Amino acid sequence: MIFREADDRDLVLAARRGKVDAYNALITRWEKRIFNYLRRLSGHEEDAMDLAQDVFLKAWQSLGRLEDPARFGPWLYRIAHNEAVSHVRRKRPETDLENLPVPSRTARMAPVEVALAVEAALARLTPEQREAVILKVYEGLKFDEMAEVLSCPASTLKSRVYTALDELKRLLGPVVQRAGTVLEG
Repeated sequence: MIFREADDRDLVLAARRGKVDAYNALITRWEKRIFNYLRRLSGHEEDAMDLAQDVFLKAWQSLGRLEDPARFGPWLYRIAHNEAVSHVRRKRPETDLENLPVPSRTARMAPVEVALAVEAALARLTPEQREAVILKVYEGLKFDEMAEVLSCPASTLKSRVYTALDELKRLLGPVVQRAGTVLEG
């Protein structure tokens, strides 16, 4: 079997039969997405690496309990969600938009500054809103997949996403205005 062409379902079934290469192919396929998801939730690259390792270990140990092998992705995100929630309960982020450097009128706002502003704004959302935005915007999940990951009705998640996006617009408004002033200046 050529693992690059195999779908998740086939890889899960092969991994259940003891083919470690099949599980390694799943890790390769999913590790970047899961790591980025965890990094955005935890706020720290080192924490995300540790959490990702835990996620893939737990997934390997629980692979036999996955009811629908074709749903490996949402199931993996659910494991990652649980790990992230446990981690966040132990360690709260302390990020604030007011602590970001204000660019001079002659300098261009760097992509890094914009990314920092977005990360700071995300940190000010409720944990539920932040995770919904991350799953929808950054990870590209559909609302029904998000509902599966978060064990929550899709309608609730839609409300969280749209409320969070409105809040992000409000929080990032001054940053956007500064960037526009800087770019015009």
